[in-house]
Amino acid sequence: MTEILPHLNASLNALATVLLTVGYILIKRKQEALHKKVMLACFAVSVLFLVSYVTYHVMLGGGKKFPSYPPVAIRYAYFAMLISHVVLAATVPVLAIVTIYLGLRDRRTAHRRLARWTWPIWMYVSITGVLVYLVLYQLYPPVPAESILPERLY
Repeated sequence: MTEILPHLNASLNALATVLLTVGYILIKRKQEALHKKVMLACFAVSVLFLVSYVTYHVMLGGGKKFPSYPPVAIRYAYFAMLISHVVLAATVPVLAIVTIYLGLRDRRTAHRRLARWTWPIWMYVSITGVLVYLVLYQLYPPVPAESILPERLY
């Protein structure tokens, strides 16, 4: 299970990105009923992501260090992205809940005003979540020990 959860988490982040985009398009086209359904679906996907993420990192002790072999510039760019992702990710649940609450209560002016902040932050967090996964698990996977040890040691 520990091996599959990072891939599931990235997939859920990617799905949230798609739903956020669709929700944005729908509201710009004034299709409010569909916008509401899509954004609630996006929130549900994000909740599933959070459950999976907490399961992986807290309950299963999963996690992965960024390898030392990529160039320094890549490492700095990765950590800058990761820090901004983590900081903004902490705000998304509160922003999303309040924005959804305002929308469901038909407090349109307040909903729109907060959504102007919530949507881009949520979108950034979803996209960078996928990028963190790609960098950590696809572009710079851990190198097997035997490939960095001299031949005589293994």
